[in-house]
Amino acid sequence: MIDQTAFHSLSYGLYIIASRAGETRAACVANTFQQVTSSPLQVSVTLNKENATTRVVQEAGRFTASCLSQDAAMELIGTFGFHCSDDRDKFAEWEAAEDAAGVPYVAEQCVARFSARVVQTLDVGTHIMFVGEVEEAERTCSGDPMTYAYYHQVKGGKTPPKASSFLPDDLQTASASKGGPEAATPKFAWRCTVCGHIEYVDELPDDFVCPVCGVGKDMFEKIELS
Repeated sequence: MIDQTAFHSLSYGLYIIASRAGETRAACVANTFQQVTSSPLQVSVTLNKENATTRVVQEAGRFTASCLSQDAAMELIGTFGFHCSDDRDKFAEWEAAEDAAGVPYVAEQCVARFSARVVQTLDVGTHIMFVGEVEEAERTCSGDPMTYAYYHQVKGGKTPPKASSFLPDDLQTASASKGGPEAATPKFAWRCTVCGHIEYVDELPDDFVCPVCGVGKDMFEKIELS
């Protein structure tokens, strides 16, 4: 017997993982970055095989990790967590810098940043685990790092289906919270133009805020359901 709610007790941080191969830059949000050894200093991160960032890390053999601040904007998380790097230059919208190897990292709304050279990879099914030896580490500002629990409970954030911690039951819970299968079927929906989140209702209240990236109603477009 596996009680999936037990996994909600696990503690995570929230990070932006980035890499660069040639002129191609990619980055995504992950909650799987962690220290694994102290001598030598090694870290690991697990990324979905379908992510553009995974492909770039594999090619480059390097990655950076920016530890998000508790005050980080949902728009920042929406940009890096709910869009594909193949479709947009995520770094063009936010302050960024490069480490000594030329790998980019997010340089705002983060409390620390790390640069690592990949020394080992492990295929874990839907994801690839990268183990890297740390070459740079820096505390970038004061403040508290954002935990995954804070992101969900205080920020109202959602878990993308490609995330390592995504559980299928999360979709069922979300459906039930909106009235379940017996609720009236809406004729229209509203799509967030920032992160792509969709609200399946005919109308949005004026004070509506996107539960994923935090933008207001004016950033939603109305779409007709077939």
